[in-house]
Order: sequence, then C-alpha cells, then structure tokens
Amino acid sequence: MHDYIAASIGGILIGAAALLLMASHGKIMGISGIVSRLLPPLAIDWQWRLAFVAGIIAAPLAWRAASGTMPAIEISASTPMLIIAGAIVGLGTTLGNGCTSGHGVCGVSRLSKRSLVATGLFMASAIVTVAINTQLLGN
Repeated sequence: MHDYIAASIGGILIGAAALLLMASHGKIMGISGIVSRLLPPLAIDWQWRLAFVAGIIAAPLAWRAASGTMPAIEISASTPMLIIAGAIVGLGTTLGNGCTSGHGVCGVSRLSKRSLVATGLFMASAIVTVAINTQLLGN
C-alpha cells in the first residue's frame, strides 16, 4: 500500500474516532487528557478511557492483520533524549491544557481560538526543535 493511501486512511480513522467520541460521550479526543485521567486519582469515567487506550495499542495489531506487516518505526534519538523530550511534551500539554490531538484535531476543526493558537505554537516549537537538532546538534 502506498504511503499516501495509508496516511489518508489513518487521517480518516482519526477524524472518525474524534467524531464518534464527541457524538457518543461528548468528549474531546485529547490523548494526553485521556491517559492522564487514567492515573491516580482515577477519573470516575475511567472505563471508556481505558477502552480508548486499549484501542490505540491494538490498532497496529489490526493493521498487521489487514496488511501482513507492522508499521515501520524508526527512532534515531538516544534514550536520554527521548526521556527529556517526553518530559517537555508532558509539561507543554499540561501548560497548554491539551495536546496535538485535542487542540490540533478536535479544537481546530471546531475553530476554537485557543486551539488555533496552541496548534500554531506546537508547529512553531516543532520547527525550532528540528532546526536545532539538525543544524546545531548535527542529528
């Protein structure tokens, strides 16, 4: 399957999942918020959150069953760099009251002003990070 077709199918499925969650539970599909409320103190509506995360974990297995191969994953950063990056993303999603899925997929599609600003900041941060990583650090 061509990469563009796979990416298009993935985008359609992400949009469908966000729409289904909003229609069925009235919730925004922000992964960081969904996962963080599975940690103590456990949210009262933890069941759907756990099912959602289980679906995220099971999706590559469904892909393998359909295509016969696992999605290619290439990680070139070191473990310390991944830990630092994860901590910074966690801090950013906490300060921004959401992540790329919540603001970028759900918020932008609803024309939320704060999501438009947050998504712009996410993209600017990513551009600066890549520039620093490739131009200054030589990775």
